[in-house]
Amino acid sequence: MKLPRGRLDKSRVVTDPRDTLADVLDRELTGYAVFESQETLLLDGEGRGVITFTDGVPVLTYHTGTDRGGPPALADLAIPGPYHVSLYTLDAADLESAHEATDLRVPPGMPAERLGGDPALADSTRRAAPDERLSATDDDAAAVEDGTTEQSAVEAFLDDAEKIEAIKQQARSEARERAQQWEF
Repeated sequence: MKLPRGRLDKSRVVTDPRDTLADVLDRELTGYAVFESQETLLLDGEGRGVITFTDGVPVLTYHTGTDRGGPPALADLAIPGPYHVSLYTLDAADLESAHEATDLRVPPGMPAERLGGDPALADSTRRAAPDERLSATDDDAAAVEDGTTEQSAVEAFLDDAEKIEAIKQQARSEARERAQQWEF
């Protein structure tokens, strides 16, 4: 996914992606957010998650490490935080060509449900979305768009042996460091 470079609006570390999604919706941001997980920052993991927004409502999702877009990219992003998040502002016209990529689209409330685990935020996002972006439910829309039923972010995470092994290795390394510091 190619996006023009936006104007950096905010950059910070968050423990829960829900905070960023709520902030973007409240401010009606048009632009994109780049999520870098703790795994990427500390374990030299690959990839970042990118979510584009129009007036605070998510439109596209893409993960640079897995080269997947749409709902599968949300599953790639759904790993334990914290996350370093950078928000960029763009004009809506600059996002038009990117937003034509239907294979990268996500239903409006899906990021809030899958990343933030917040049904109320998902409902608020759906209410803010234009009518043409809504369907019966976000999960139904995802299943219709790609012809399958997407597994939840937790199920996708549990099925990813590499991510689980990387977290185990990180925990072992941190435990060894603490043991050395405490002279065990």
